[in-house]
Amino acid sequence: MDTKKWEALLTAVEAGSFTKAAERLGYTQSGLTHMMHALEKEVGLSLLLRDRYGVRLTTAGERLLPAVRDLQQAAKRLENQIALVGSTKKENIRVAAYSSICMHWLPSIVSKFRRDYPDISVDIRMGNVDEMYTWLQEDKVDLSFVSNQRREGFDWIPLWDDPLLAILPPNDPMGGLNAFPVSEFEGREFLMPSLGFDYDILPIFHRAGVAPDIRDTSVDDATVISMVELGLGYSILSDLILQGRRDNIIALPLSPCSSRSLGIAVHSLRQTTPIPLRLIDYSKEVVGDLHSPLGTGAAHSKF
Repeated sequence: MDTKKWEALLTAVEAGSFTKAAERLGYTQSGLTHMMHALEKEVGLSLLLRDRYGVRLTTAGERLLPAVRDLQQAAKRLENQIALVGSTKKENIRVAAYSSICMHWLPSIVSKFRRDYPDISVDIRMGNVDEMYTWLQEDKVDLSFVSNQRREGFDWIPLWDDPLLAILPPNDPMGGLNAFPVSEFEGREFLMPSLGFDYDILPIFHRAGVAPDIRDTSVDDATVISMVELGLGYSILSDLILQGRRDNIIALPLSPCSSRSLGIAVHSLRQTTPIPLRLIDYSKEVVGDLHSPLGTGAAHSKF
């Protein structure tokens, strides 16, 4: 039985649409639709309903759901064992990531991964966007958790759209707005975060035709937040970066809203070995759980 088809079905139901599911799985929408039709033909049952509310299971699909989840878990256990049996030596995975991802995602990802793969070490180094793509190119890391820069020569696995937020001093008169208009950055003193964050921010200003008074910084995110708190300017940071750091500033969604696409870049998925591929699967699962409605919300280290 083709477990990939059942996994695709679960993803479609969880995403609520074929379009979103296809993006998560790396398929075209037509390819996913064809796969679901083939699955229904194989089992001789109608499994999915598509209407103006999205994609949902039929009654037959609901009755099969517990068994499908059991099948998916069994398939993952089998893949884990195959990868371990096929590993002839102690292996380590080399990972690069933003500091915010190291703080908020990787501990959960690595902890879950190591429970199933206790003999596999995960080496982690923090870096900026340019460093992480360079490390991939030079084969110094296997995976980079980074924002999508659409650079040629790399494969990309999306994980989460991280909202970008305007950050204002605590008593700013615009703090009562529901959203901060991008046009309001015109001429204002703007503290540009370092470490390649300008790749995510500058396109927002260019699209809006806005020219802030940009002050480049070479400091970490915490320092940018402290500078905004003391009224030294405005800035833009992401929701992930600001987790647990909003006490003394105002953080507002941008209008129009903007986000950065966070995910995993690899030099070539086709050439990536089984163990790093398993870490990618764990990352999808953990990040999905962390950012679901029910979820909980330069150093070099080794776990």
